[in-house]
Amino acid sequence: MSMVPVTGGPLTALPGTVGAMGVLLLRTTRAIVRTPLAFGPELVSQIAFAMRVGWMPLVLAAVAMSYGPAGIQAAGFLNLVGAIDRMGGLFSITVIREFAPLVCAIVMAGVAGTAMCADLGARKIREELDALSVLGVDPVTNLVVPRFLALIVVTMIFNVYALIFGTLAGLLVAVVNGSSAGVFFHSYFDNAATLEVLASFVKTAIFGGIIAIVCCYKGLTAEGGAAGVGRAVNQAVVLTFLAIGLVDYAFTQALLALSPELSATR
Repeated sequence: MSMVPVTGGPLTALPGTVGAMGVLLLRTTRAIVRTPLAFGPELVSQIAFAMRVGWMPLVLAAVAMSYGPAGIQAAGFLNLVGAIDRMGGLFSITVIREFAPLVCAIVMAGVAGTAMCADLGARKIREELDALSVLGVDPVTNLVVPRFLALIVVTMIFNVYALIFGTLAGLLVAVVNGSSAGVFFHSYFDNAATLEVLASFVKTAIFGGIIAIVCCYKGLTAEGGAAGVGRAVNQAVVLTFLAIGLVDYAFTQALLALSPELSATR
């Protein structure tokens, strides 16, 4: 497959870029179920790569973002009104609904997504992708599909770690501010909902797919030598974060509209 980059100014080229990414997503989903499935070894390799480079940044980001922006400020406010015992309920909503999926998306986009974009971009400027097409090898099936599935799988796996370490960071904040582990987890599980956890994993899987499609598209359409690959990586990160923000807002609003009981604090 030969993909032509969309040209024009940043605003005029955006609709065409989004449409081209939609076409790539359609071709990728079709290739997933098309036999023969020849991307198994590459899929395992990409999963191992993403987990190897992403687990440490994920743990650090989950603890830092949960302890700092949410934990310290929330503890200060709850202490002010004498309700530090509600810290667990706050973290149940904050970590499961927002922080865990967002941390996974940020880490995957910044670590694995950029590496995949740079790899495909380097292959593009060396004309390796054109050589594969001449040999009858579809780059979408053999290169994009394994990366797409790998980021979905790894991002969902990392969501488990983000939930665990984000919750532990909240527990640490509660203990530091004079509460106890028993009170924290009592409030935490009172407010935790199975639907919220399932929605967290669905949202994380969507984020993984977005990261893969955006980064693979920018890599496949890179041009202009090494500098062009660098520009493609930068553009991929910016577009990924914008898409994640929009999807996160729409997904959360749809979830709360369909399940208003999740908005009630217990």
